[in-house]
Order: sequence, then structure tokens, then C-alpha cells
Amino acid sequence: MLVSLCMIAYNEANALSGLLRDISLQDYPHDSIEVVFVDSMSTDNTKKLMEKFRDDDYGFFDVVIVQSVKKNQATSWNRALMSAHGDIIIRVDAHARIPRNFVSRNVYNIKEGEYVVGGGRPNITSDVSSWNLTLLAAEESLFGSSIASYRRPPTEKEYLDSLFHAAYRREVIQKVGGFNENLGRTEDNEFHYRIRQAGYRLCCCPDIISYQHSRNNLKDMIRQKYSNGRWIGLTLSVYPGCLSYFHFVPFAFVVMLIICSIIAALGFPLFLYILGSVYGMFDIVNTVGCFTMKNVKPQFVFLPFIFPILHISYGVGTIVGLLQIPFWKRNLQSGFTEADNEEIKRRIAENTITSN
Repeated sequence: MLVSLCMIAYNEANALSGLLRDISLQDYPHDSIEVVFVDSMSTDNTKKLMEKFRDDDYGFFDVVIVQSVKKNQATSWNRALMSAHGDIIIRVDAHARIPRNFVSRNVYNIKEGEYVVGGGRPNITSDVSSWNLTLLAAEESLFGSSIASYRRPPTEKEYLDSLFHAAYRREVIQKVGGFNENLGRTEDNEFHYRIRQAGYRLCCCPDIISYQHSRNNLKDMIRQKYSNGRWIGLTLSVYPGCLSYFHFVPFAFVVMLIICSIIAALGFPLFLYILGSVYGMFDIVNTVGCFTMKNVKPQFVFLPFIFPILHISYGVGTIVGLLQIPFWKRNLQSGFTEADNEEIKRRIAENTITSN
């Protein structure tokens, strides 16, 4: 089966060397792998690294480099989908690392009868300084990041609502189309929601694993959480079905914090004390849990402060997103439409070729 391994990137020159090496070392026959790179108008050496990879000639079926004129992730992913010819299309993030058998294990599970597969995607860090390992601990924690099952390698096959580095049979993409370019951060949630609505299941397999680099400084993590929260708020107004209640837990916490603070200012601090006590209990318990991890560092004592910063950033982002809905929805009239998605389906169908 011909496999299209797709990756998009914007100014990722500092992160790409490891992933490019991983791709070159895949144990699946290289003449059955088409590599599709999309450069989203990078201003650093990202495109040059892609071109060097292509010119080094690792024996792949083809190495395609596509230019996207927008920095929107969904737009870039659609460019990748419309350029791919494989029977199987695999999506890999630029901040990822993949083992030698990543492609072959995805192909194996597709051949076993699945239509969409993926695996565990734990976080790693490229800088093992004490502070970065502390941020990694916060990112790996259920309390600090997400309950998404794909963040941890499963012990057996399980069917989830979403996957991160996923592989799709071509027919799945032809049926549901591409990513919604009106969205940012939540485009994969909505994409996988449409796949589930079309009757397909997303299988998380224990023999598939990949890794995602965590942010290397607190400022970037805060910005990421805020942006994630903002897009959750915006997406609620148009595609609520692709979201879960857990996406709104930080929002609920921030709202309760605001309400309890107002009540406390009026002379009734009890509710604020109760909220602080309950949150503090979870905060300390999860911090203690982080101390049972590998690579424990003295800076872990800052985790009780890092966790609320991340939660508040996410929750504030959701509030901002909800407030921006009226302005954002006005712009949707000239945005990505169903006709655009039908064009993506047509382009994907045209790219179907006989696998070697």
C-alpha cells in the first residue's frame, strides 16, 4: 500500500532535524512512502531543510514540497491532503518524533480492518534542564494538561473521539473532506467529529506510538493554553458536537473564581474559601503525583503555582472566545464553506492512483 506521510511547518527549522531523521529511517519500504511537506510561508530555513531532505534522496516514492499562502493550520493540512496520492494518509506534527516502525505499524493496523488508527502520544522535551523537565511534568499530568486518552500509550485497542498523529484510509478523507479552515486549534476535533458522524471509528492501538515536544518555556505554554481555550469558546457557537464537557472545566473554574471573589468582596468569603480548599487539594495531590515520576527535580515545588496559571489561562481564553463569537461569526460568511470542502473531496479523488 502506498502511504502519504504528511507534515506541515511554519518556522520550525530548530525542531525539524530530529523528525526528518526519523522519517528517513522508517522500516516500511521507502518506495511505498510518499512524503508530503507543506511550508506555511516560513521566514527561517524550514523550506531549505525540506528541500535538502528531498535532494538527499532516501529512495522514497516521492517527496513533495507544497507552499501554503496562509499560516492557518487547517489550510496547510488541506494543502497536504490535496497533494497526497497514498492509499493511507498519515498526519504528523512538526514538533514530533516517530520510531522506525511508525509507518509500518499504522499500515499493519489499517490492513487489519481499521479505517482510522493512531496510538499513544506522550510528551517529551528536547532540553532536559531542570526547569524544562518541570514544565514537561505539568504537561504530562492529567491535572495540568488534558484527560485525552491518546496522550498515554494504551494497553489494548480502544476507540476514541480523537487522535493526534493519525492514519486514515483514503476513502475516509474522500467521504468527509478536509479540515475546516474557519477553525484554529479545534480543527482536528471538528474533523474527527465528522469522521465519527460518517460511521467510522478512531482506533487507538497499543503498538503505535509517537512523541510530541512540549513547550520549553512557561510563556509559550500560557499562550498555548489561552489560544486553546479561546478556540473552544468560538467553536461552541458553530460546532458544539465536536466538544466535550471536559473542555469547559477551566472555564467553569475561572467563572466560579470570579463569582466567589465578588461574593467575598461583599463580605461573604466562605464560598471562596471552599473553592480554594477544593482546588488546593487537587493541586497538592497532583503535585505529589508528579514527584513519583522519573527525573524529579527540585523545581517541581513550583508545580502548585504552575497548574493554576495554566488553568486560568485556558479558562480566560474560553471567556474571551465566547465574548468574540458575534464578531467572529460575521467573518464566517466569507470564510470556508461546504462548497470549498466539496472541492477538496474532488481534488482528493483526482489524486487517487494505483498503489505499487
